[in-house]
Amino acid sequence: MASTTYTGSQPQSGARIVGGKRGEGPGPEVMAADTLEGDSVLSPTGEKLGEVKDIMIDVKSGRVAYAVLSKGGVLGIGDKLYAIPWSALTLDANRECFILDVSKERLDKAPGFDKDHWPSMADLTWATEIHSYYGQPNYWQPPPEV
Repeated sequence: MASTTYTGSQPQSGARIVGGKRGEGPGPEVMAADTLEGDSVLSPTGEKLGEVKDIMIDVKSGRVAYAVLSKGGVLGIGDKLYAIPWSALTLDANRECFILDVSKERLDKAPGFDKDHWPSMADLTWATEIHSYYGQPNYWQPPPEV
C-alpha cells in the first residue's frame, strides 16, 4: 500500500479529494452516492476503521450531512454505527476509500448508535456535538471566510 500523508482538517463544507483525475463520466468531484457506499474508511496510518454504510442528505439544503460509518459485527449484525461529518472525510480516489483523521481508539470512544436506535440527526444539539467531536464546523452554517 502506497503511503500518503494526510494533514489536519481545515474548515470546509464538503469532503476533500486526493488522487484521481478527471476523465470521461462522473467523478471524482461528482459521484453517485451508491458508488461510495461500502467504501472502506481508514485512519491516516492506514488502519481500517470501518466502511461507509449510508450517506445522509440534508433534504432542505441539498447538502451531504453525514456519512454513516459501520464498524464491527458480521453481515450487518452487531455493527456499531457512527455519524461522521462529511467534511471530516477525505476521499482517496486512487485507492477508492475515505480517510478519517482519527485513531481507532478515538473512534471507539465516539458517540455511536445501532441500526435499531438512530439519533434524531435533525436535532441541532446532537449535530453540534458530533461536529465538535470530529473538530468540524457545523455543515448548516456558512464556512468561515479565509
